[in-house]
Parts: sequence; structure tokens; C-alpha cells
Amino acid sequence: MSRILIVEDERAIADIVAFNLKREGYETVIAPDGGEGLRLSLAEEFDLVLLDVMLPVMDGWAVLGGIREKKTTPVIMLTAREEEMDKVRGLELGADDYITKPFSMNELKARIKANLRRAAFGQAPAAPAPVKGLVIDRSLMQVVKDGRTIDLSAREFALLAFLYDHRGSVFSREQLLEQVWEFDGFLGELRVVDVMIRRLREKVEDDPGSPVLIRTRRGAGYYMEAEA
Repeated sequence: MSRILIVEDERAIADIVAFNLKREGYETVIAPDGGEGLRLSLAEEFDLVLLDVMLPVMDGWAVLGGIREKKTTPVIMLTAREEEMDKVRGLELGADDYITKPFSMNELKARIKANLRRAAFGQAPAAPAPVKGLVIDRSLMQVVKDGRTIDLSAREFALLAFLYDHRGSVFSREQLLEQVWEFDGFLGELRVVDVMIRRLREKVEDDPGSPVLIRTRRGAGYYMEAEA
């Protein structure tokens, strides 16, 4: 049974979300403010965190940053804010998904299932195989570059593993949205793919400005070199 932490100060919303998720077989825990949400997320093991942005004690951005310092638990931001820069900021801080209020429970449940599948994908057993000093170990959901462990979110790991598994093939942003993240028009913005690629390059490339692992084919998309 997957455990989900709901960090939401509006009790009516938290209770409705918890009720519907319990009907789907999830175990839920509610945190009424950001401070308690961060404490619980670090003290206990959750499979996913639903995190509101506007929270008392500590806002969602600060909670997300605290989580990402210690864990790679999938985080879906819940917020009424729709500005593009807020979406980009959330992704840059390590959010895995973003859904704006008001949202339908069907959409939320679909997003949760997709993110849990994505996290589980990283746990499938597979022998590590190096590519230009990069080793991907799905059994540990771990990436090592030249002997150094690199912390990635579930979304970043899924993207890197997908490009590795399809080395030599070029994928457009639309294809990556659909095939890696299972959303047609995730967040309604193709730009989020560029944000995630930039984050990955900053973590796995020796020189992010001149990438040798994650390459760009101008006018076509992104790819990883075929040769190991």
C-alpha cells in the first residue's frame, strides 16, 4: 500500500483528497502546515507528497527545498497559482509534477498513479552499464558519474534512464512528455522539458555548456550518444 503525505492547510480540501485516495487503497497522512509537512516527510517514509504552495509556518517552496536536500520522494505541487514562472520555479527546485486548483479528483489520481509508476520504474532490477563514466543502477534508483553519486528526483531519473535505454534515438519535447511522463502537454508547457534537461546537464555533465552525454539535435530534440 502506497503512503501519501498531504501537506495542505485548508482542512476541507485535505479531508476530501484523503477520503478519495483512501477509496483508491492509499494510506494517507495530513500535515496542516509547512513545518509539520517537512518534519513528517523527513521523519517517515512516504511514496509521494502532495504539497500546497501557500502554507502557514513554512511555504511550499521551502518545504520542497528541505525535502530535496534529503530525499527523492516524488512531490506534486498543489496550488492555485498558474503563472508560468511558478511552474518553472517548482521544477527547478525539484518538484515532479504541478497541478492547479481547482482540480478534479480524477486528474489528481491520474497524476499520482503516473508519478508512482515513474518512481517504480527506477526500481526495476537491471545491471549497471557505464556510458562515458555514467552508471545507472535501477535497483537502487541511483546514478554514479566517475565514481560520484548524483542525487536525482524521480522525474529526472526517469528522463535520464529513458534517454540511456534509447541511446542514439532523437526525441522531441512532445515525445518526451508523452513517453517518459505519460502526459500529453504536461503543465501545458513544452518548456518544462528544457528545464529538466538543463537540470540534468548541470548534474551529470562535466561542462553543462558543452554537453557530451545529453545532446541536442537542433530542430529535432534531445538524445544520448549511442556509443558507450
